[in-house]
Amino acid sequence: PIPSLKREMRNLSEECSLEPVTVSMAYVYFEKLVLQGKLNKQNRKLCAGACVLLAAKISSDLRKHEVKHLIDKLEERFRFNRRDLIGFEFTVLVALELALYLPENQVLPHYRRLTQQS
Repeated sequence: PIPSLKREMRNLSEECSLEPVTVSMAYVYFEKLVLQGKLNKQNRKLCAGACVLLAAKISSDLRKHEVKHLIDKLEERFRFNRRDLIGFEFTVLVALELALYLPENQVLPHYRRLTQQS
């Protein structure tokens, strides 16, 4: 399920015109959660959604209506409630120890792969 979730994250990000670097950051956040053992069948879509949302907020210059559009798309694509997503965003932030700014060497491999695919 993890590769298909990452594919969904990428497709959704493209629909919302997010930059490849934003998707790359979301991937890194998501992988960190996987490595920490935080993912399970119940929360994996919420984790993926929260990672995309956090990456978009930290790396993009989104306006309020763009964030709302992104949340709408996440809700539609991953079939969860926006209230659950907003609540889970904080859970993910804590699991990542508030470390949203990532070193280049963590983001670059994903970025290269994404830009070569498109």
